[in-house]
Amino acid sequence: MHRSHRLRKNEHFQAVFQKGSSAANKQFVLYCAKQEGQAAFRAGISVSKKIGNAVIRNRVKRLIREAVGRLEGVIPPDVDLVIIARPGVEAMTLDAIEQSLLHVMKRAKVIRQTPVHNQKRG
Repeated sequence: MHRSHRLRKNEHFQAVFQKGSSAANKQFVLYCAKQEGQAAFRAGISVSKKIGNAVIRNRVKRLIREAVGRLEGVIPPDVDLVIIARPGVEAMTLDAIEQSLLHVMKRAKVIRQTPVHNQKRG
């Protein structure tokens, strides 16, 4: 996920919480809000202290950013997302995180098709 695709400021997070809709699964809560005229989607990630210490939280954030980067081709550009990790996500692999994010994005009706990866898996 490119740096320009990140939500950083508290007011941007709050705008998504107030204007947007939410969906959840066992691992994530996803808030999404439409932003007309936006060139690319933006995503913010929240990982609470319930997940673990700083090392674990930072690892989880890196994995979520990588998974969102893999899904970049199917996320529409006119949307802001806030991804909140739930306890248990710290034990997941990158592929499992990606599948769980894909699931919650489909539940939130952010995406409608299944992504096709050009990357080798192994």
